[in-house]
Amino acid sequence: MVNKDFEPDDRQEAILDILKEGREDGEPWGYANPKRLEEALETRRQYINRALRGLVDAGWVEKVNRGLYCFVTDPREE
Repeated sequence: MVNKDFEPDDRQEAILDILKEGREDGEPWGYANPKRLEEALETRRQYINRALRGLVDAGWVEKVNRGLYCFVTDPREE
């Protein structure tokens, strides 16, 4: 269930931006692992994992496998 009242913080916004990269260009998009996010955001893994947990809890991102996350929705775009 998606929490439409959830308000992502700056780090979570940056993660969402990375997950959405390529969507407009018809490129593969929507998936990332913590390592990719860590390198792209130049942020420690523990902060990435904490931000991802918040996005998963809100239903905006899904953990599809160990270390792999998938964009689900951004209710602000609806």
